[in-house]
Amino acid sequence: MSVRIVLVDDEPMFRAGISMVVGSQPDLDVVGEASNGAEALERVEESRPDVVLMDIQMPVTDGVAATRALVGRLGEECPRILVLTTFDLDEAAAAAIEAGASGFLLKSSEPDFLLAAIRAVASGSQVVAAGATRQLWERFRARPTRQTGPEYDALTGREREILRRAAEGLSNAEIAEVEVLATGTVKTHVSRILTKLGLRDRVQLVVYAYEHGLI
Repeated sequence: MSVRIVLVDDEPMFRAGISMVVGSQPDLDVVGEASNGAEALERVEESRPDVVLMDIQMPVTDGVAATRALVGRLGEECPRILVLTTFDLDEAAAAAIEAGASGFLLKSSEPDFLLAAIRAVASGSQVVAAGATRQLWERFRARPTRQTGPEYDALTGREREILRRAAEGLSNAEIAEVEVLATGTVKTHVSRILTKLGLRDRVQLVVYAYEHGLI
């Protein structure tokens, strides 16, 4: 089945260009468009997409507020949100990650990278603009750490180790090699970790690890 996508941007020409690029792919399908964050909420609830391409700077309701509203309203049923920004990293992009976005990339990214990013986010992976990854995680690292709660206590010793490995940026295959496990087993562990911690994806897992001083 194709990945269903909603485009959210206040520039009609930009939306048209992205729609043309995305629509050229047999496995991707644009099912809705919105010109601001308020409209995005309506479009998402109408079309139930898998991925939302969300601009940051928009009138009425910006991308950060819209991301927070979508995650708060839809919970586990919220689609993956990929934020589009003009800068490698700014406060808005970091705020969008904290609000629940699965990553961000530059509007100037090559079309092939955009398409790959959409597919990656749809599959549950994280996507962060090239060159901004270290900056982003260092931003979270610099903040005061918080104590872990009962959600962390519920993790097994193996799950805590895999959490740390995943937060360090290792893929499932790399974790499997280090921990001497099957890749499928690691995938199952990661899924259980996300469920126990109440997290949506690996981006939120990394943020959680930094906020609680686990890495």
